[in-house]
Amino acid sequence: MTTVATVTDEGTDSPYALSHLDALESEAVHIFREVAGEFENPVILFSGGKDSILMLHLALKAFAPAAIPFSLLHVDTGHNFPEVLEYRDRVVAEHGLRLHVASVQDYIDRGVLKERPDGTRNPLQTLPLTEKIQSERFDAVFGGGRRDEEKARAKERVFSLRDEFSQWDPRRQRPELWQLYNGRHAPGEHVRVFPLSNWTELDVWQYIAREDIELPGIYFAHEREVFQRSGMWLTAGEWGGPKEGESTEKRLVRYRTVGDMSCTGAVDSDATTLDAVITEIAASRLTERGATRADDKMSEAAMEDRKREGYF
Repeated sequence: MTTVATVTDEGTDSPYALSHLDALESEAVHIFREVAGEFENPVILFSGGKDSILMLHLALKAFAPAAIPFSLLHVDTGHNFPEVLEYRDRVVAEHGLRLHVASVQDYIDRGVLKERPDGTRNPLQTLPLTEKIQSERFDAVFGGGRRDEEKARAKERVFSLRDEFSQWDPRRQRPELWQLYNGRHAPGEHVRVFPLSNWTELDVWQYIAREDIELPGIYFAHEREVFQRSGMWLTAGEWGGPKEGESTEKRLVRYRTVGDMSCTGAVDSDATTLDAVITEIAASRLTERGATRADDKMSEAAMEDRKREGYF
């Protein structure tokens, strides 16, 4: 008997074909399991942002019903959104996870790092991150970077080799034909791993909706006191905003990405539900980092320069 192929809602033309979301999920689960088999001490970067939340969800799926064999790591700038930190701590407690925190404020208090004139601490994350990786001897570090976010991230392999100084050299990256990943590294080196490399922002939101994954409310439209700087709506805070001549106003906004409050802008939006957010993202012609992250606009090569220094 011949099976007749049918077209599903997600565009596949075979009853045995995976939807594009199932294919992305399968790839990410494979990557998590591959790392668990190849490395001794992996860790997941977890900030409470949507991409790290998605990574944790996929890791939980990959090893269910067992606990995930990784701890979590957050580089805390000290200028994080309170809603995101509350979510982070609640999820860690709910799943009984171990959380490592590398604090930028600690480095400032010790005089190792200095505040920048513009108040942003995102560029200051590199040293706390790399020293925590070295002190804890993490040999694989999961990050939520996606190739659609920014041109420097588009160059990344899924397994990104870093040297003993946590620096990235694109000439040392390895081919990954047929989803074969080479995790070999010398003592002191480690590998950054990007399970979401092939996802887009729209894929992320569609998967979150399908899996009914809880997110911090900051990702949905809400009234917020903001002020405008460099074409972005920023939240006032002790980090140095607003300055003289910058006035706050209450607007209906949401965040497409979250990071340091000093360089992460909100967008005008009335999207209060997952479906509304998906519709909004589908119509957008700017990535979330291109639209709302001031730290990526410092220069044409801002992200690549930081990656070479050890940043994600």
